[in-house]
Amino acid sequence: MKNVQIYPGAKIIGVENIEFGHDIIIDDFVFIYAKKKIRIENYVHIAAFASITGGEEVVLSDFSGISSGCRIFTATDDFSGSGFGNPTIPEEYRNTHRAPVMLGRFTIVGANSVILPGVTLGEGVSVGANSVVSRDLEPWGVYVGNRRIRERDKKAVLENYERFRLLHTFPEN
Repeated sequence: MKNVQIYPGAKIIGVENIEFGHDIIIDDFVFIYAKKKIRIENYVHIAAFASITGGEEVVLSDFSGISSGCRIFTATDDFSGSGFGNPTIPEEYRNTHRAPVMLGRFTIVGANSVILPGVTLGEGVSVGANSVVSRDLEPWGVYVGNRRIRERDKKAVLENYERFRLLHTFPEN
């Protein structure tokens, strides 16, 4: 791990299941429950009061960011069927949906947003504050919830990235 800054107020359960890249900041009051593999790639920021829970796999790709108060859920209970209870009840009586979550390169999730299990945010996605994302989002869009409201300037982002690469060491994947 090179230049990984985890503030002392962050709570990480299962740190042995996390694969860290470099140049990562995890702010105070972040909660991460890594029951399965979580990969945090390079130049990733997880802001204060964000959480990653549910026990499934998560990938936070290069240059992605999770803003303050965001929740990434890799599991949720579905109460529309016969399932009842909570984690104190054996799994056979619950109707739990579990699935990995993936954030692509250059993705930013706005403050207080929620990403539900099984969602992939494509490269360059920008999610507006207070969104609930329940399905995959296509690359290079600006979204409010699941609705694409405009295009993100892919060309400008990638040109800016090339300028960044000239001044910083960044291993290609």
